[in-house]
Amino acid sequence: MQRPIIEIDEEKCDGCGQCVLDCAEGALAVIDGKARLISDAYCDGLGACLNCPRGALRIVTREAPAFDEAAALAAKAAREGRPAGTTAGHGCPGSAPRSLSPLLSARDASTGQDASPLSPQARTATWPLQLRLVTPSAPYLRGARLLLAAHCAGFCLPDLHRDWLDGRVALIACPKLDDSREYLQKLTDILAANAVRDITVLSMSVPCCGGLDMLAQKALAAAGVSVPLYSHTVRLG
Repeated sequence: MQRPIIEIDEEKCDGCGQCVLDCAEGALAVIDGKARLISDAYCDGLGACLNCPRGALRIVTREAPAFDEAAALAAKAAREGRPAGTTAGHGCPGSAPRSLSPLLSARDASTGQDASPLSPQARTATWPLQLRLVTPSAPYLRGARLLLAAHCAGFCLPDLHRDWLDGRVALIACPKLDDSREYLQKLTDILAANAVRDITVLSMSVPCCGGLDMLAQKALAAAGVSVPLYSHTVRLG
């Protein structure tokens, strides 16, 4: 049958993996450094993956088998080691790892002006931010500089983005409210799977927040890696 389906320009593709993250059906994968369509039957042809920074993807109409959503999702679950019928990211599609464009997120894409307060837009470069939701295999973690920050820091520091987030991947956590054991395992997995360049810990000057620095130290030891660890405390009052 003739139907819309994705087409990839290998000359333009640099294997960044953004399209893989954007494809909810799991029709795409990075193979040998290039994005590939795993199976025609896994592609719905709707173009959610077209947010390619290199412009390497487009929708064409050609002969292809009908889209098989059940087969696509089952294959994706199998690759991710999940039972069929479950969703990655604690059951929430919004927890899927995403690399964002800081320039487009900070300004209105149509006017080039700062976004209106009535239509706020995120200025972070990656998603999700919550440590417990981050996938250790997320492409944006490879070779990253990590900022492990207390939840409260973002509300206390007016220049957080300028002074702390530029060039770093943000991971936010609260050692008082959440399970530190889960945090430790997640951060250990991130450090073990990615050539992280350094870690900056940004905690608040309250006793419970000191657990963030200890968390980073324990995760580095458990992962068996040695990278610079910088610790900073936001003073209250």
